[in-house]
Amino acid sequence: MKVFVTGVGGQLGHDVMNELYKRGYEGTGSDIAEVYSGVADGSAVTTAPYVSLDITDAVAVDKTITEINPDVVIHCAAWTAVDMAEDDDKVEKVRAVNAGGTKNIAEVCKKLDCKMVYISTDYVFDGQGTEPWQPDCKDYKPLNVYGQTKLEGELAVSSILDKYFIVRIAWVFGLNGKNFIKTMLNVGKTHDTVRVVNDQIGTPTYTYDLARLLVDMVETEKYGYYHATNEGGYISWYDFTKEIYKQAGYKTKVIPVTTEEYGLSKAARPFNSRLDKSRLAEAGFKPLPTWQDAVSRYLKEIEY
Repeated sequence: MKVFVTGVGGQLGHDVMNELYKRGYEGTGSDIAEVYSGVADGSAVTTAPYVSLDITDAVAVDKTITEINPDVVIHCAAWTAVDMAEDDDKVEKVRAVNAGGTKNIAEVCKKLDCKMVYISTDYVFDGQGTEPWQPDCKDYKPLNVYGQTKLEGELAVSSILDKYFIVRIAWVFGLNGKNFIKTMLNVGKTHDTVRVVNDQIGTPTYTYDLARLLVDMVETEKYGYYHATNEGGYISWYDFTKEIYKQAGYKTKVIPVTTEEYGLSKAARPFNSRLDKSRLAEAGFKPLPTWQDAVSRYLKEIEY
């Protein structure tokens, strides 16, 4: 199986490439940088074939992917800076990447009759209530530009293709790049107390575990919408921080606050990021391990 992976300079793309090579598949990575710009950890992704690609350039996307002629495209590239996406001078750029770039890729996949995986987000929903969001829920009301443009990417994929996996994830952490765990570890080093919101509820997703699931998926033809985070229950960012500090051996005191008390960010955040993952088991896919176990493995991985 030949696979083309976008966004290999990011957390998930990095792990997807390594998972492909672990299984003996032929993977080509891409990102916008001229050369691979992710963590140089000596893993397969750093030695794999790499092409620089601006996914907003439809002609370049068509030419690059057609030449490689993959069986599958796993599309991990996205604009993920949620607050910056709200800036007036950034909105069209964000849309060009998350919606336009995704549409460009989907159109080439249709032409080549290859499978496509699109990584989406709980932000396509309005984040209200307490019920877990179902994969087939169409009650979309994104709260911010990031969520709206990721939804537009979903709609492009589902309208153009039949052979697609749309996989919504949340609260992502991985080796390559910035994430909540790295931020809280750094803050905990220099502060006796930290304030963390306790009224936004969801479940973390470790990209190492998610990469395994995505490659499991593309080995099948069980197309459609899925939700994928680690197991271990729904928690708040406060709960997440407490567990991170406990496992890291920090004595930093964690103080729970409401989103309102914490102070508004530029982009509105969902209170309810609970994703119902039952379809994974129904389709015969192995669920991800618990998030607590994922944190333990991740801390060892970053040698913390």
